[in-house]
Amino acid sequence: MAAEDAPAPEAAAGAEHHDRYVVRVSGDMDLDHAGELRETLAAALSQAPEGAEIIVDLRNSSFCDSTGLNVLLDARRQGARTGHVLRLAAPGHQLLRLLELTGSSGSFPLDASVPG
Repeated sequence: MAAEDAPAPEAAAGAEHHDRYVVRVSGDMDLDHAGELRETLAAALSQAPEGAEIIVDLRNSSFCDSTGLNVLLDARRQGARTGHVLRLAAPGHQLLRLLELTGSSGSFPLDASVPG
């Protein structure tokens, strides 16, 4: 897989958005990239201000397999324990279908676009 297909999660928190912490994901959320995605989400959960929403910006990610979904679900559970909500922003049709097929569609707040 080419380097540009790898997820490039980056966390960004602006001073004007203390209630949000954005994790931008590009590329596939699959078995090959699960470790990097898991580490990035764990870092976001530990670095985000108390009570901040973790917004996973999925505009540049078009594929998620069961491994990627499990990473998202694990991060959601970890966030719930630490007072953070994991919100999926701009999920693609394929991920929405995966959430539906696995009965996970109610597990995350979903936004059609990335807030603010």
